[in-house]
Amino acid sequence: MRHPARHLLVTGAVAVLGMLWTVTGIGPAPVCYVFMPAGLVAAVFALRALRRDVELAPAGRRFYLLLEVAAALMAAGYVILAVAGFRSSPVLPMMPLTSSVLIGLGLLVAMVAVGGVPLGVTSWSARGRQWLDRLIAFVGCAVVLWHFGLYPMLTTENRWSTGVLAVVLLGFLFAAGAVTKVSYIPGGPVDRAAVRLVAATGLVAAAVSVLAVARSYEGAILTQAVAMPLAPLLLAAAALRQRYATGTLSARANSWLPYLAMVAADVPLAHVLFGETHLGDGIYEGRIVVGSAALVATLVSVRQWVVNRDNARLLRERAASEARFQYEATHDALTGLGNRKLFRERLDAALASTGATVLLVDLDDFNTVNDSLGHDVGDELLVAFADTLLAATGDDGVPARLAGDEFAVLVTTPGGDAAVAERIMTAIAAPISAHRLLVHASAGIASAPAGTPARHLLRDADAAMYAAKQRGKANWVRYTAGMEKPAQADAQLGGDLRRALDAGEFTLVYQPIVDLRDGRTIGVEALVRWLHPERGMVSPAEFIPAAERTGLIVPLGRWVLRETCRQVAAWAAEFGLEPLQKVGPNVSVRQLHDPDFVADVRAALADSGLPADRLVLELTESAVLRGHQVLKVLHELHDMGVRLALDDFGTGESSLSLLRAFPAAIVKLDKSFVDNIELGEEGSAAANARQAVARAVVQLADALGLDTVAEGIENQEQVDRLRKLGYTVGQGYHLGRPMDAAAMTARLAAQQRDLTAA
Repeated sequence: MRHPARHLLVTGAVAVLGMLWTVTGIGPAPVCYVFMPAGLVAAVFALRALRRDVELAPAGRRFYLLLEVAAALMAAGYVILAVAGFRSSPVLPMMPLTSSVLIGLGLLVAMVAVGGVPLGVTSWSARGRQWLDRLIAFVGCAVVLWHFGLYPMLTTENRWSTGVLAVVLLGFLFAAGAVTKVSYIPGGPVDRAAVRLVAATGLVAAAVSVLAVARSYEGAILTQAVAMPLAPLLLAAAALRQRYATGTLSARANSWLPYLAMVAADVPLAHVLFGETHLGDGIYEGRIVVGSAALVATLVSVRQWVVNRDNARLLRERAASEARFQYEATHDALTGLGNRKLFRERLDAALASTGATVLLVDLDDFNTVNDSLGHDVGDELLVAFADTLLAATGDDGVPARLAGDEFAVLVTTPGGDAAVAERIMTAIAAPISAHRLLVHASAGIASAPAGTPARHLLRDADAAMYAAKQRGKANWVRYTAGMEKPAQADAQLGGDLRRALDAGEFTLVYQPIVDLRDGRTIGVEALVRWLHPERGMVSPAEFIPAAERTGLIVPLGRWVLRETCRQVAAWAAEFGLEPLQKVGPNVSVRQLHDPDFVADVRAALADSGLPADRLVLELTESAVLRGHQVLKVLHELHDMGVRLALDDFGTGESSLSLLRAFPAAIVKLDKSFVDNIELGEEGSAAANARQAVARAVVQLADALGLDTVAEGIENQEQVDRLRKLGYTVGQGYHLGRPMDAAAMTARLAAQQRDLTAA
């Protein structure tokens, strides 16, 4: 492949030959006309090779195509001029009209090429400022070229032809326009350095006119042989530069150009005022120079005013932006209340001076709203509660949102904390938000004198709020000494749970599920137990809620599921599947929201080899009533063949309607309906009501094709009564207490021996 710099070397050689010819003077004078067209032909080939070899953007390809056309037109014009020179030798010729037209067209095409280079400016305001700067620069550049170039050519004793003057004028316009345009080209599809090289060719016109005026005959030779061949050299250099351009944009702004133009305009002004040629010698030219300098000064003043106006606007926008950032940094984006940062600043200020009273408020069971109705409804509820809190607080305090559904009020009125708490509880007694939701909240109040650390005051208020929740929620409690101990114990319990999971301190016990007709074990319910190394056996009523609050119920439930499937599969291998028709671990609502829960169930069944229809997942009504996502998970489990049991049936408000949407296979009658059911019709009204509910449940289940299990059976009389009502399966202490795996193994072995003997 030919070297990309070959055309630059050719144009450079032409320029050097022109200089050498001028110095040596070998050959006739018309030889001076050969160098310019020779260099332009080389430049045409350089531009064509660039378009052929380099993948250019559309704007770049159009720019270099126009330059190629311009160079070709001017080359043709200078060839005609060279031919005319040799014909008129030894006299230098007047520029032929055809030559003038072709060169002029070439300059016009070059102007179009430079003018079409994109500047990357899109807004009208930025475009207007840029045009103002370019106008200043154009006038400043033009007055210099006029005074030192074109005007002397017009007024010299040796009259120049109209064609030459037209070409020089176009050259001046191209020079002034190109210089001002390229100062704002950021790069991109056309390399800014390459365009500057192209623009520099326009300055050749200035050199030509100065030399021509200064030295007449010798000047014409110098321009043709020395000055003008520099233009093709610059074009070839621009083509080579574009080959290696990166296409990156420059962020530099040429703010100095208008001021440089003003200085440039002062040069001809000083020459007119203080030079050898005074104003009176060329009154019209002097007026043009003075007027142009004044115009430049005026435009610069206008530009300065625009800059000052823009700076003032930017300062206002910056102040507004800083205020907005400050607001966003100290306020909650959802509710508009102050956030934790702003609340702590206000609390620290209050504790540094007079002391403070804090009221912490937490929505009760807020996660239920998110789970059942969606997070959008939950967000709307938080906004509505924030508005309610703000209105209820009034002038007695400053509310803030700390995190999630936790809010705080810094009470500013002495002794007004109780009134604020009562107003909050009263305000949320009625439904709020667009969805008319009835919510409850628990609040804790704590006070501290000046100098108390803020973290201590917040700890006390949090302990009081915890106590309010422990007392049944939907109320407020004032902090008293020692109230933080239950909360600390609960937090410690959460830490112990994490450690217990890692240490393997949990174990499973199994309560038999029995056929009421013959006493056979036909299934088990798996129950988790925690043997603490220091506290001994910890009640599930204590650690299960803590696991729910901390989210540890998910890994704990995953372990229970896998261990249950493993153990039951081992029993099935030893005793067969007949005594293991219903194997039921309990499932938490937090597990149902775990995106990996279905995969966990599938993996537990696959690893253990337990058939899916033997696994019964027991769920409470509150877990089922958690929205579409939970129902989707339940249907996926049902489609896998896993059976679902509705535990504690009859205790909720929507038990009957649940059975239509929930793919249940088993209904478990709650223990509260079994207690005292043996008293019969002669018993109390409460016992009669329990019998009625139990009868209705079994009839409904039979109608829907569901199995029923009666829970909490404690004596034989209850077994007999339940059998009369239609129940065939039950569980309870009378039928079998929860037992470890070894005891359950012995029970199943004894049952198998009895069946074999029978």
